[in-house]
Amino acid sequence: MLIAVICTDKPGYIETRMANREAHLAYVKETGVVAQAGPFLDDKGGMCGSLVILDVDDLEAAQKWANGDPYAKAGLFADVRLEVWKKVVG
Repeated sequence: MLIAVICTDKPGYIETRMANREAHLAYVKETGVVAQAGPFLDDKGGMCGSLVILDVDDLEAAQKWANGDPYAKAGLFADVRLEVWKKVVG
């Protein structure tokens, strides 16, 4: 099952993002369930959120992954949405 994890950073939290970036990237690699991922960018090209596509068994596994993300643990996100996603192109 593909799940989109859609995250919006809290305004002014770029330092939190940068301080936890290496841990976040290590978590992505270690967990082995990330199919695609990358940051959202604001109008100046700065990172302001994240889109992560997980390939997991169910929504519960996706929620567990999202809760364990070092970005989430550091309080980076203003909101996080999980949506079941169907890949059609690509």
